[in-house]
Amino acid sequence: MRAFREAVEARDLDAVEALLAENVVFTSPVVFRPYPGKAITAAIVRAVAQVFEDFRYERELAGADGRDHALVFTARVGERQLTGCDFIHVDEEGLIDGLTVMVRPLSGAQALAAAMGARAEEIAKEVEARSA
Repeated sequence: MRAFREAVEARDLDAVEALLAENVVFTSPVVFRPYPGKAITAAIVRAVAQVFEDFRYERELAGADGRDHALVFTARVGERQLTGCDFIHVDEEGLIDGLTVMVRPLSGAQALAAAMGARAEEIAKEVEARSA
């Protein structure tokens, strides 16, 4: 999805949030359960933007119907290099209703999990503030 890619690359996190449907479901590469809702998804994306260094998209793939997209990226978390993919599904209005992220290798996923875990309280506070 071009708009999502451009917003992420520009680090325009408000624009990323504007592309999310209220009922978006975020599926993390390091947590078993999905996170439903715009507030939690936006908070996670904001935290990831702080964690990832040297982030860049390498490729963009799109499904035939224009509703499924895959954005392949590279990034670094601390000393760990990783490759990942954002799998995006858009609803009838063109808003993102599904965002699944996968990363490899395991050492990169572990570094990401640790860095995001350290921000769990910050993420929870942001969600609470947005939900109030």
